[in-house]
This record gives sequence, C-alpha cells and structure tokens, in this order.
Amino acid sequence: MGEMGRAEMRALYGEWAPRTSRDAAALMDGFDGDWWVAGGRALEAFTGVEREHDDLDVAILRADLPAFRDHVRGRFHVWAAFAGALKPVLPDDPDELPDGCGQVWLRPDAGSPWEFDVLLNPGSAGEWVNRREPQMTLALDDAAWVDTDGVRWLNPEIVLLLKAKHLRAKDRADFAAALPLLGEDQRAWLGEALAWAHPGHEWLARLEGEPDARHTGLEGLPPIDRARRHSHRRSRENSDRGGDGHQT
Repeated sequence: MGEMGRAEMRALYGEWAPRTSRDAAALMDGFDGDWWVAGGRALEAFTGVEREHDDLDVAILRADLPAFRDHVRGRFHVWAAFAGALKPVLPDDPDELPDGCGQVWLRPDAGSPWEFDVLLNPGSAGEWVNRREPQMTLALDDAAWVDTDGVRWLNPEIVLLLKAKHLRAKDRADFAAALPLLGEDQRAWLGEALAWAHPGHEWLARLEGEPDARHTGLEGLPPIDRARRHSHRRSRENSDRGGDGHQT
C-alpha cells in the first residue's frame, strides 16, 4: 500500500484495531484451509523483541478465498486492497478480485476499525510460494513453524527476504533483532536467497560474517532447489517464545 507514514495512512484509510495471534486463531477457528501469520509479527514471535505494528498479517491461499469469504460472512466486511485503493467485496460479488490485488482487509462495519490484513498467497494446499518470485517454493511445513498454541508463523529468514526489498527503518530493526538468533541453515538460506533476489544487498555483508553461511554444500543450485532441500523447521526453543505474540 505504498510507503506513506502511519499517521497519514490512518488519516486516509482509518484506524486499525490492535490484534494478537490469539485473535488470528479465533478468526481462523473452523477454517479448513492453510493459514499462517506473516510480516513483522512473525519476526516478533521468533525474537521476542517487541515493536509497534500497523496491523496483523494473516496469510491464506488465494485459491481458498471463496471458502474464506464464507467463513467470515456475517462477521466481517471484506475489502480488496490494491494499488493504494480499497474496494468492497460484497457478499454476492464473484470471487474475482481487481488486477493486482494481493490482499483483503477486514472490519465488522464502516464505523469500526480495520481488524485483519489477509494476504492472498499463490500455490496449493501444503505449499508456500514466494509471491514476488513464484519459482521459489517450499513445503509449508518447511516454510513455517508452529508455536505451542498451534499458531503457524512464517519462518524468520523468509520474512526477512520479503522485507529486504523495502529497507524501511522497521525492516532494519527486525533484521538486527533476528540475525543473532538465526540458525546456520537459516542464515545460509537467507544469504543465498538475498544474493539471488537482491544482489549487493546491504544485509549480505552482515550474513557473510557468519562462516557457516558461506559453505552450505548447495553452491551452484538454483534458489528453487536450495529452498526445497533446506528444512527450516525448528526444534524450539523458538516455540516456547512464540506464545500468543505481543500486542502492540
């Protein structure tokens, strides 16, 4: 939705209600499709380092949008968010969304704040696909970890790869908080993925300081094969930290 500041965005689009992972779990309770929490909240769950967040990003498969609309029917109004614009998706509207629409926003009614930003991911059940680089895929079990409350969070190295494009102050802060906690495979995957997607990225120098991130046995493989051959499930440590996230 662009790079406008928090105050400008709220003045233009309205307020966002603070939501936690428990709120996301309540929202998705009974939904049969895959879902996970992405964005800065996923990094916060991994690191335990709190910061202010604009919203809570819940991701589903785009193919599951019809089922999701049925799931929230009567509880939330659904709005398509695209190219800086918002368009209501009325109950009787078809499931086709405007070109370029990769997310929907939810709120109970026009007088209420927005509650959830739902990202629409390509791919099929049990699969994570990089929305910007769709040739990069992983089994969802390898792309996300599950905390003790059963909430699935996108892996930190993947969130950082997606954040690397913008390099906002919050993205740099998230990288600084997560880097010391990343495992060897996570650092290696992020370093190789960054070198492929964003050659010369400023984070590469930090990652190259980790010797295990430079000798992975995967040199020469295209990123899609590297992704498929890395397992990112973590025995956790991290699960104990995940909990219900942190309300900000």
